[in-house]
Amino acid sequence: MISKTELPFTKSEPIDFLETTKAIQLMIKEQIVGLELIYGELNTINKIIEVMYKHLKKHTNGRIIYCGAGTSGRIGVQDGSELYPTFGWPKRRFNFIIAGRTKALTSSIENSEDNLEDAENQLKKLKISDKDIIIGISASGSTPFTCYVVKEAKKKKALTISISNNKNSKIEKLSDLSLILNTKEEIIAGSTRLKAGTVQKVTLNIISSLLMVKFGFVKHGLMSHLKPLNKKLKKRKEIIESFYKSIN
Repeated sequence: MISKTELPFTKSEPIDFLETTKAIQLMIKEQIVGLELIYGELNTINKIIEVMYKHLKKHTNGRIIYCGAGTSGRIGVQDGSELYPTFGWPKRRFNFIIAGRTKALTSSIENSEDNLEDAENQLKKLKISDKDIIIGISASGSTPFTCYVVKEAKKKKALTISISNNKNSKIEKLSDLSLILNTKEEIIAGSTRLKAGTVQKVTLNIISSLLMVKFGFVKHGLMSHLKPLNKKLKKRKEIIESFYKSIN
């Protein structure tokens, strides 16, 4: 069965038949359509945040480990890598398993999503345990690399969460908690770097940011545990500290 994200877009003429202004308008409209799907998943997102919080609070050495291939993998790495400088989330409590490894962050290594041997090797290197949380991200919901990692991590009693863009997918059935953002057809068929990727990014932002809020890394809407790693952040830290002094 072909996943919806692979099917041709039929709501308009093909994008390459449209004048540029019309194409831009269509792309914006479809991005909004995708984002509006998140409203319908508020209860699921809330549950994921609560379960993650309780799990990581109980297991103080537990890690958030993002897993994916291609665009989905890069989105996961981007979200997780910002947790330390923004919130002060310990570096040792974040990691990722990405098809093609770090090389895939800057290059497209398309055949890597079928490499289950590499998935197994990365799992072994990280020594996944019941303390950890695996977030498997897959637009199709059937990516072999990501599904394998989620399946094997679950065997090791890790908490497994999946984010996908197709209903009744393989990864949905493999994970403990699943979030389905049914974005359907892309304007350029199969290009899930578009609507599906945008919705994945926003959803991960929501989950990780509110998780950090629950852990107390945000006070009065400010980054209370910010790591000032450059001039801009040092200045931001000064502004934050000045604000806290003014209200105490």
